[in-house]
Amino acid sequence: MYAESAKVGSPFLDRLREHFGVEPTALPVIAEEFQRYDHPNLQVALDAYVKVDGRSSSLVGIAAQNKRFMALQLSDLFSSGGPYGRLSEGPVDYVNFRLADDAVLACVQFGMYLITAGDARLAAFVSGPPAQQMDPRARLRLEVVAARREDAEKMLRDITVLMRERNVYRGKIISFAPGEFGVQGLVRFHHLPTISRDGIILPPELFARIERHTVAFAEHTESLLAAGRSLKRGVLLYGPPGTGKTLTVMYLASRMPGRTVILTTGPGLGLIGSVAQFARDLAPSMVVVEDVDLIAQERGLPGVPAHPLLFELLNQMDGLADDRDVLFLLTTNRPDILEPALAARPGRVDLVAEMPLPDAEGRRRLLELYARGLTLEGVDLGRYVERTDGASPAYIKELLRKAALLAAIDGSKAVRDEHLEGAMEELAAGGELAKRIVGFGGSAYLPPAPSVGPMRPAGFPEMTGGFRRISG
Repeated sequence: MYAESAKVGSPFLDRLREHFGVEPTALPVIAEEFQRYDHPNLQVALDAYVKVDGRSSSLVGIAAQNKRFMALQLSDLFSSGGPYGRLSEGPVDYVNFRLADDAVLACVQFGMYLITAGDARLAAFVSGPPAQQMDPRARLRLEVVAARREDAEKMLRDITVLMRERNVYRGKIISFAPGEFGVQGLVRFHHLPTISRDGIILPPELFARIERHTVAFAEHTESLLAAGRSLKRGVLLYGPPGTGKTLTVMYLASRMPGRTVILTTGPGLGLIGSVAQFARDLAPSMVVVEDVDLIAQERGLPGVPAHPLLFELLNQMDGLADDRDVLFLLTTNRPDILEPALAARPGRVDLVAEMPLPDAEGRRRLLELYARGLTLEGVDLGRYVERTDGASPAYIKELLRKAALLAAIDGSKAVRDEHLEGAMEELAAGGELAKRIVGFGGSAYLPPAPSVGPMRPAGFPEMTGGFRRISG
């Protein structure tokens, strides 16, 4: 086929013949495929590869009909017809990827590198992936042809190593963006606010236990490895809404700089396989799973073999190598849903920490914390310590914010008792439901849905009504 095409002639063939010094149509093509989200990693690796001393390269663009729709490959460049029409040199196609700190990396989408490395001659063709709406499952493709097959294979190995060493996601805070077809190259970067230690109001013993199993653990991984101890670990933070679970997560992330942090919520854990692979590849890492109880309620049909997402998460946690420094940090408002499943799979979660509603001392510290920056006039915060008994940190934060708003509306530069009283009245105006929603009053745990009960070890929730055994 290639010989016939060569007789007709291709604008690329003369360029390739000159580069290789032999007929290119007889050379083997070695290919490697990558996920869409690895496109910036491939670009960084290619840039580093061609800049090594003793190597030179040129980048050639391709003009062809339907190249984005028909999965153009390197062997097609040896042809003069087909669905692509007449192939010729053209501009290099790039696609921009947004990285951390608002940086933008232009990645080659269609282009061919002609590389000279010592006495080796190589051509590396980057193609796609095409537009997601055309083929959401399509992958990024790198094809290498060389006069010697071993040169092409070595280049692909070198590129893979460079991608791992220079991974743009390493040490960053990222999340997966699930779409209709799963991971579509959509890895998002995030900035978390820096939370100081005095911004976390927890019982001292509880705070020390959490820090010991996360921050201190990360500081002593070499000693633990030398002692033959496993580095993988799981922490579960549970408690009523508004008790500071998310704030504690952000604080812990800020205390472990350089650690890759992967954020996800219950529904997004449909991508748990990709999340776990990232955590392994980018260790040391921390996987944050907020509202993990949500995935305990996602399941297959009764009677049909299925692996609910919670059990898939537990399997991924157990499947990590002992020397991988990966921390899974889980949060939930519904520990009752998780307890049976976690008890059936011991060893995945090493520390369970209840985030309680603050006691009187905790409420005093919270009132002082969230009153910072406000001018208080005639306000005795001690009076509100007793009046906020049963309130969550989230409620106290909102109380001070609403009081500041009422003062601003009054044209006052100072917050007075009347503003705090008005704020408390507004927060209670919606009745008991409103108070629970803002984090005030009794246990703020939500009752279970009528059709969803605790998870059984088999992987399906216990039915709470509507079905009965029929015998005989």
